[in-house]
Amino acid sequence: MSEYSEKAKELFKSGYNCSQSVLGVFCEQYGLDFETAMKISSSFGGGMGRMREVCGTVSGMFMAAGLAFSNGNNSASDKGDLYKKIQELAKKFKEKNGSIICRELLAGVESSSSPIPSDRTEQYYKKRPCVELVGDAVEIFEDFIKENYNISA
Repeated sequence: MSEYSEKAKELFKSGYNCSQSVLGVFCEQYGLDFETAMKISSSFGGGMGRMREVCGTVSGMFMAAGLAFSNGNNSASDKGDLYKKIQELAKKFKEKNGSIICRELLAGVESSSSPIPSDRTEQYYKKRPCVELVGDAVEIFEDFIKENYNISA
């Protein structure tokens, strides 16, 4: 378990959503202040606004990858290079967890798509894999950077 992974889990346990928790541990080292990162990633929790689509941890990981690897221009080569990395990260997450889709990751857990977030109770944390998924996304991103770029996240 890495320092980043532990910090991300603590962010989640303190009330940040899954996407915020992942992006929050990487944002500042890639030039984005924490407050702005929390605003940008706030809509992606619960599989994009609790619609249970792409897992928020995956969205947070993808946002961190954009900060780390994109030069922000509109060229096809920049997009292609980034999209290749995104597909590799998605594949690694899916290999580890079986899916990148929130509703599939929460299969067997009562998971409403109501826009009202669930209370973060002890029961919430016992029955949902979200804390572990936050940690997984962070570790996958860290490992990806180390393996491919020989630098630390």
